[in-house]
Amino acid sequence: MKPKQPIIIGTSSCLLGEKVRYDSGHKQHHYITDQLSGSFHFIPVCPEVESGLPIPREAMHLSGDPTSPSLITVKTGHELTQQMHNWCHRRVKELEQLQLRGFILKKNSPSCGLFRVKIYQDKGPPLTSGQGLFAQALTNAFPLLPVEEEGRLSDARLRENFIERVYCYDRLLTFLAFKPAKADLIQFHTIHKLLIMAHSPNHYRQLGRLVASTLSLQELLPAYTKLFMEALQLLATPAKQANVLMHCQGYFKKQLAPWEKQELLGLIERYRIGQLPLIVPITLLNHYISRFHESYLSEQLYFSPHPDELMLRNHA
Repeated sequence: MKPKQPIIIGTSSCLLGEKVRYDSGHKQHHYITDQLSGSFHFIPVCPEVESGLPIPREAMHLSGDPTSPSLITVKTGHELTQQMHNWCHRRVKELEQLQLRGFILKKNSPSCGLFRVKIYQDKGPPLTSGQGLFAQALTNAFPLLPVEEEGRLSDARLRENFIERVYCYDRLLTFLAFKPAKADLIQFHTIHKLLIMAHSPNHYRQLGRLVASTLSLQELLPAYTKLFMEALQLLATPAKQANVLMHCQGYFKKQLAPWEKQELLGLIERYRIGQLPLIVPITLLNHYISRFHESYLSEQLYFSPHPDELMLRNHA
């Protein structure tokens, strides 16, 4: 499954190997540049340099009120908060025109850090509840946009979740751009059903009720969009994945021989307890879908939510 146009992803410039950091260095992330570059077109963003700060420059950190921290240079205490806020306001408006499908940010950065950024206090140790000023502006402006820190991409499940959300967000926005009718929404929801179930059975039920409701399309589409992306943000755990696989197995209860059923059930259980990667039971189910011409399952994006070459389901 490949999109017709390159999917556009924003990323902190230093992660692409650009020497924009305060010490004139970079933080090239080879998974991004070597693996993901074949699937995505990256838009580099460096808040410090783009807001007018030089290379090299004095290091900076967040300080003060954790609900509205200041951006301060470490040695001289120079105040840069308003300068950064002004730039963020302008840059976010520019990014609105680029049809971003995701963003990868540099961890721990006072501008780009998404989670647990240090906020220094006059007394005591720094708080670790902060968010970089650009990261905050970005997530406020695009609350449904898949956003992740580069450090978390080393976790196989978080990596799969982020990239899966990127592809789903791309399909969703492409779908909405064609001004769909109610029947189109039903079809879109139908092919994503098992994928949604793997992330959140609760959202799966809510979305089903929403699609079946009598709301006008004007009300329905925004509500569906929000709930759909909220569902995908929840991790598809082995237990939830195994539940979906068992659900799929039920479509072949009349066709499979007893030994085939036991083989499939055994693979699902071994995946659930961490002995096998998800791709193993998925591959066997794909074989049965083709063998028995199972039309409903053949349309489910659960079996191919992202390009196979990314190998996101090959981890145990």
